[in-house]
Amino acid sequence: MANKNNENAAIAVYGANGHTGKFVLSELARRGLKTVAVGRSAAKLAHAGTQAVEIREASIEDANSLDRAFLGVAAVINCAGPFLDTADAVATATLRAGAHYFDVTAEQASALSTYDTFDSDAKQAGLVFIPAMGFYGGFADLLVSAIRGDWDSVDDIRIGIALDSWHPTIGSRNTGERNTARRLVVANGQLAPVSLPAAVQEWKFLQPFGPQQVIEQPFSEISVINRHLRSTEIYTYLNETAYRDVHDPRTPPPAPADESGLSAQRFMVEVMVRKVNEERHISAFGRDIYAFTAPLVCEAVQQVLAGKARVHGAQAPGAVFDALEFLNALTPDHLSFQSSGI
Repeated sequence: MANKNNENAAIAVYGANGHTGKFVLSELARRGLKTVAVGRSAAKLAHAGTQAVEIREASIEDANSLDRAFLGVAAVINCAGPFLDTADAVATATLRAGAHYFDVTAEQASALSTYDTFDSDAKQAGLVFIPAMGFYGGFADLLVSAIRGDWDSVDDIRIGIALDSWHPTIGSRNTGERNTARRLVVANGQLAPVSLPAAVQEWKFLQPFGPQQVIEQPFSEISVINRHLRSTEIYTYLNETAYRDVHDPRTPPPAPADESGLSAQRFMVEVMVRKVNEERHISAFGRDIYAFTAPLVCEAVQQVLAGKARVHGAQAPGAVFDALEFLNALTPDHLSFQSSGI
């Protein structure tokens, strides 16, 4: 059984040889946390020079291999998509190991399934299970949670995402092919299929992006926010530049722009929360959505292992953490943000 509240215990990263997994391993090492790198091929992990105290081999088709891989760890970070294929097996093995579970899915259905399947058992075991603890999903939830303040319920949440480019990883390509279900929004207080054709409008982002044409494009943040916040409407919009890039099969994968390994991609996420006639806004700016996912999920793991989780079970990050404190922990190295109306 793992020591689930030990900051010095090892953290397993499943999918450690993937694009995001490598960033996660590097960030855990930077924080001085012990890691176990887990993948389908230990030889490939070793050949890649993986940064970890131990390398273990496991696959979702072999439950015993997952049990061996997660033996003695305090937390598991699942970076292997499509999560519709991996999350259930990895989370089930994590529960058997008595460890906390995190993944970085952008897939709405996967996050919803993790909530529904694991909440009761994780809560009973005193564990925290947080799906979608990445750029798409948990990040927007933290921004919303940071500015809602004392509002128990709101009328409208709008999320605008602007990327100066989107060079998708192979994992993102595979997930897009696998994730064919119609996306959901919150309309009239209920999860509902997004209207088709997708709505197009202008969003006046702050500089350096400025006014952008955006397309309604909900990701896992809809599932995550709706998990713990009551809002009559929740919608997400992605700028056309990013939308075109990710849907163009000729767009190459991300390439490092310097010795950090980060790409040159810049992002901005803006959130508007409205209650009656009052609005609150927050804008966040950073670099490389895949690399940024690493400090997001690693900060979540570190806070949980430090005993800072406010609740247990399968939860949204805004319910588990003090959202403003969490975001401040990422500045200025990974994030800058500004808010108004609070």
